[in-house]
Amino acid sequence: MKKGFLSLCAAILCSTSTIAQDNSLLYEVTGNGLTQPSYLYGTFHLVCPNDLVLTEATKKAVSDTKQLYLEIDMDDPALQSSMMRSMMLTGGKTLKDYLSADDYTLLDNHLKASAGMGLAQVGGLKPIAIYSFMAMGALGCQPASYDMTLMQMASNDKKEILGLEKLEDQLAIFDKIPMEKQVTMLADMARKPGEVKAELDKLLAAYKSQDLTAMMKQMKESKYDGGLDDFEADLLDKRNQNWIPVIEKAVKDKPTLFAFGAGHLGGDKGVINLLRQKGYTVKGIR
Repeated sequence: MKKGFLSLCAAILCSTSTIAQDNSLLYEVTGNGLTQPSYLYGTFHLVCPNDLVLTEATKKAVSDTKQLYLEIDMDDPALQSSMMRSMMLTGGKTLKDYLSADDYTLLDNHLKASAGMGLAQVGGLKPIAIYSFMAMGALGCQPASYDMTLMQMASNDKKEILGLEKLEDQLAIFDKIPMEKQVTMLADMARKPGEVKAELDKLLAAYKSQDLTAMMKQMKESKYDGGLDDFEADLLDKRNQNWIPVIEKAVKDKPTLFAFGAGHLGGDKGVINLLRQKGYTVKGIR
């Protein structure tokens, strides 16, 4: 859950105004005419398997709800082909067209060492796709996913799985960010992999302790945000706003679990506060 690339894979977050008593990953949504509770759950998109832990309260929330909303509909059979199309650079371009010779060599060597493949193989992908390989290298394991785990649990119970937004809309956010900012971020991460891992480890520790305040503070202070503060509204705030009507419609229909990057939970413009402004009671559950 890092800002910029260190945020889409782990939940794009920047705000620092989370209220201390709201420090939790699971939230019950009641009131405003609802007859049964729904739940919000903050995920960390990529973790090592040993770090993926679901509390009994979270398992109960999965069991007690009738449908699961993730950021995108991950059981859509067309998702994989759509993702491949959306992740490719256009116009015959590759990352070699955007990187200096030195940074190209730096990133190429880093990917070969950490992911076992170089830019000759993956240089036609957009920077956000390259980040996913770098994130796995920083984790030092074959990662697991909270989102996929929750999806499998819901699928086993034959519950419907839906998405808060379309993949194309999610990835289009990054298309607004100048390519030079995106490739600079990748080069910076490749230049100091030890610092990137230290940041990621610290962030994961805060997540595991359910300390949203600490997580958001770390995101704000990240050295590897690539200067993306100018795009905070697109990366975070607008998406939160767009999700509220979807959430409201779903909770009125049936008890629902919403699972999305934990960074979308807190702050004045986070999902928790936006729902409270609509008259819902949103209570953290530890």
